[in-house]
Amino acid sequence: MAIALRYSARSHVGLVRQNNQDSAYAGPHLLVVADGMGGHAAGDVASSLAIGELAPLDDESHGPNALQHLRQAVTAAHRELLSRVAEEPKLAGMGTTITALLRSGGKLALAHIGDSRAYLLRDGVMVQITRDHTFVQTLVDEGRLTPEEAEQHPQRSVLMRVLSDVVEDVEPDLSMREARVGDRYLLCSDGLSGVVSFETLQDTMAANDDPATTTDALVKLALRGGAPDNVTCIVADVIEATALGDDSPAVVGAASLQKPGSAPPTSLNGSAAERAAALTAPPAPAPEEPASPRPRRKLAVVRRVVGGIAVIAVLVSGGFAAWQWVQHQYFVGTRGDSVAVYRGLPESVGPIHLRWVHEVAKDVPVSDLPVFAQDKVRRGIAADSRSEAQKIVRNLRQQATDCRAATGSPAASPAPTATSPGTAGPSSPASTASTGSATARPGTTAATATGAASPSSTLGGPAVAVNPQATGADLTSAATPSPAGAGCGGLTP
Repeated sequence: MAIALRYSARSHVGLVRQNNQDSAYAGPHLLVVADGMGGHAAGDVASSLAIGELAPLDDESHGPNALQHLRQAVTAAHRELLSRVAEEPKLAGMGTTITALLRSGGKLALAHIGDSRAYLLRDGVMVQITRDHTFVQTLVDEGRLTPEEAEQHPQRSVLMRVLSDVVEDVEPDLSMREARVGDRYLLCSDGLSGVVSFETLQDTMAANDDPATTTDALVKLALRGGAPDNVTCIVADVIEATALGDDSPAVVGAASLQKPGSAPPTSLNGSAAERAAALTAPPAPAPEEPASPRPRRKLAVVRRVVGGIAVIAVLVSGGFAAWQWVQHQYFVGTRGDSVAVYRGLPESVGPIHLRWVHEVAKDVPVSDLPVFAQDKVRRGIAADSRSEAQKIVRNLRQQATDCRAATGSPAASPAPTATSPGTAGPSSPASTASTGSATARPGTTAATATGAASPSSTLGGPAVAVNPQATGADLTSAATPSPAGAGCGGLTP
């Protein structure tokens, strides 16, 4: 039976970000979501480039070669990204995810790299048909974390594979699926799937509303959940070709915006090649303007592999992992009985620690803290930056002072001491990492760990990124203990 698609695409900047780095394309033969990353390194450019390279696939010429054509388009997008970075070094570090469905006859070819997702709703039951290329997903696959624990893990947005300028080769997941009339597909960035629960997504998708109403409802759900990231989604229904399918492509997000100094976009009624050219046309030179101060909330990949940084290669659980020094990740943990600020990640790869003591607050003994705070510090409190880590320590110092005052304990006198970043601390949060190569998507500063070369990589493997909203600390505000030292220093009320 001949099929067609009825679809709708929506994108929203969210409630925290200042610009939209997501892009999406929905046409009669092609659906693509690209989640750009890089903050000041122009994730919006990366996602727009991806859409521009894939948009020309939106036609009926693929036949049995649909998967091959998708792979070639992803490779072309990667080459274009590398070329743009070479021409404009200030774009170094940008990257993007890609999740794409290409219709060929009665089948759908799927290409996927990163942590954007594709879901299929069939007969009222929804399943995720992509696998996140994230650090925590490898822990789930190895049984080290449950899916529920992964949703709350501080490194849940660390990407193991992504389209970026850090690696020379990319290898998307590719698969072919039979399309059935009545199927409904959802493609979305993690700004939706990371905020709205799977059950709510399924209920909304199964509500039998048309695609446009459904995409509107999904975006509203993300906004109600706080929308800390850009929110982008495509909903597409598989219908009989005799029914009235959609034939006008829709471009949303960063790819739909006219760049300063560039020619107006080609009409969406033009050819796919014309649309792609319009989306990726480089801007004309414009006067330099001072950059507006805004936090770097999402860095997907390291700006460059810094010469002189050693790559540690280890073999763990059957996979190769290589981690580069994580310069700009911080967390608050313990060293001995004192609170300490660490650089790096709380995890370890086998016997190798990925953390270094940055500063020890000897005047903040862990034993003087409220019980709930002791537990959090021993597990590690992630921070977006050194200043935030120091703020957490100040608040912990105040909590310790309050506890000592309430219990009549003498005050601790030693002042905080700084420790060389290259010195590994003997005491750290008790958590163990799995193998994996990763590119940090940090919030405020660039922080990336690149992995050991996979079979398709020639630059040492994929890159990783850490999302700021996934690593927030919950002790940035001091919590005063209850009267009479309740909960202080291990005492019970």
